[in-house]
Amino acid sequence: MSAIEIRGLQKSYRVYQKKEGLAASLTGLFRRDYRSVDAVRSIDLDVEQGEFVAFLGPNGAGKTTTLKLLSGVISPTGGEARVLGHVPWRRENEYRRRFALVMGQKNQLWWDLPAQESFRLHEKIYRIEPDTFAQTRDELTALLEVQSLLGRPVRELSLGERMKMELIAALLHSPEVLFLDEPTIGLDVIAQRNIQNFLKHYQQQRKITILLTSHYMKDVAALCQRVVIIAHGEIIYDGSLTGIVDRFSGHKVLSLQFGNETMPSDLAKYGEVLEIVEPKARLRVDRSKIAEVLSSVLANHTVEDVSVEDPPLEEVIAEMFVLSAEKNESAAAPVDVH
Repeated sequence: MSAIEIRGLQKSYRVYQKKEGLAASLTGLFRRDYRSVDAVRSIDLDVEQGEFVAFLGPNGAGKTTTLKLLSGVISPTGGEARVLGHVPWRRENEYRRRFALVMGQKNQLWWDLPAQESFRLHEKIYRIEPDTFAQTRDELTALLEVQSLLGRPVRELSLGERMKMELIAALLHSPEVLFLDEPTIGLDVIAQRNIQNFLKHYQQQRKITILLTSHYMKDVAALCQRVVIIAHGEIIYDGSLTGIVDRFSGHKVLSLQFGNETMPSDLAKYGEVLEIVEPKARLRVDRSKIAEVLSSVLANHTVEDVSVEDPPLEEVIAEMFVLSAEKNESAAAPVDVH
């Protein structure tokens, strides 16, 4: 049985349509117009025990809504989901002890108290045995190197230090499933790397199931083998990182370093010129023409070094979002019937 099973999951919201003007505002006191907004549209997804899956999408795509549904924070409009055999929105105590949710923009720690006091509260809430609690706390604080910070009020900690404490609080009861919503948002490069290294080590050691949302592709590349991409409430891709580039990118980046000759003036005929810093140039070349272009360049110019690379992952995913948006707008466009 999969750790996470989702079938036809849907979540819609009824949104009040407020109109401009005094007259419209007065009318709204007695009669209101609403519209339905689909945050999640009929999602089907299976995640196996021990998988580390990236759940990506643009703002408003339905990522956080899906995590809230799987955490039981909100209930769906339709469809089914089971996590570790439990229906999340039933909010059974047994299920609450088996998962954790960390949201990068939400705090679960008491702001004016030291983190160690919030940890003690979690010990009582989850009914963790004192010896087990102490062992787990010490292990996590050592891995994240925050032993000396446990006695400081949370408000005095840096953003990176607070996120480490949030992770510790979430993992004290040793959950089998962890939902991470933007855990590195706003962190500097060093703090991001520290969180990444910890998550990678912890997941490999404990074999827990993790569903991660992030706008930082470095998080995804460092941690996840599988990527699920959602747009407009629907899954548009489910597969490997390399599969994204192979499937959705129609070009490669050709980097050339020329010899002592003058920089060629006809580079544009080979592809889109991305950058020229003599004696180097970078071109965007159609994937199907890369061999032909490379052969022509080498035959007509002195080239000292050459490399062919896939475009940055961020660029490919951004192109996916644009194509998905265009498809969605096209499908939603009214059709004239005469």
